[in-house]
Amino acid sequence: MENKNLHSLKVLGSVGEPINEEAWHWYDQHVGKGRCPIVDTWWQTETGGIMISSLAGITPQKPSYATLPMPGVVLNLVDETGNKIPDGNETIAGNLCIQSPWPAMIRTTYGDHERCRTTYFSTYPNRYFTGDGCLKDPDGNYRITGRVDDVLNVSGHRIGTAEVENAINLHHNIVESAIVGFPHEIKGQGIYAFVVYYGELNDHKSIITEIHDMVTKTIGAIAKPDKVQFVGGLPKTRSGKIMRRILRKIAEGDTSNLGDTSTLLDPSVVEDIANNKI
Repeated sequence: MENKNLHSLKVLGSVGEPINEEAWHWYDQHVGKGRCPIVDTWWQTETGGIMISSLAGITPQKPSYATLPMPGVVLNLVDETGNKIPDGNETIAGNLCIQSPWPAMIRTTYGDHERCRTTYFSTYPNRYFTGDGCLKDPDGNYRITGRVDDVLNVSGHRIGTAEVENAINLHHNIVESAIVGFPHEIKGQGIYAFVVYYGELNDHKSIITEIHDMVTKTIGAIAKPDKVQFVGGLPKTRSGKIMRRILRKIAEGDTSNLGDTSTLLDPSVVEDIANNKI
């Protein structure tokens, strides 16, 4: 980026996956040159529009946070039983729900209204459940932490895949990573890491040791990946979302049933990953 003319840039955007703090700072320094607001948005196809986003030049920025809900959007964080988690003087964590109707909300699913109701509105009555875990700081800023069904049960410990990815991505030579679970005869679920590494991979073992040390320091030893596979890229949709269902199938060894990959930005990465599975 140092030899590119980026003076015309005024605002930077981030969509698809929650941006981790390391990537946020790189984006800010190397692309935005410290002068371009970063607009990190959260929304779903079902919401019909952006629900959480900073407003360039208006909303105070916070690395890795999508910041505040859009006007008229009422959000709640709830626990597993649906109780609203009260705000406090510390950052809280919970399941992200939308409390009140909004103009573009989904009202039905074509040909199967009951499925729409049970998928989005039945988990927590009178709320739309997004399926995402979330953090909320004392200033009301929201940070999406990933799908709640992407929580692994490792030896009885519930570990969010997003928090392991964030820890791995702190490594200065790792571009991005994706974590999925796989059957483990002792732990129940093992942790499988797909890692995009920048630079020469001359010593896999030492890099894996560095990854383990980073995860242990950030989360704890229980969250160390059991398997680390270095890949050239991750399967993503054209909007930037990582297709973890495909990675989960590969980690489980079920490469004969990967489903439709034609909608991916680069379907060829799937074959490369599957052919080099650990």
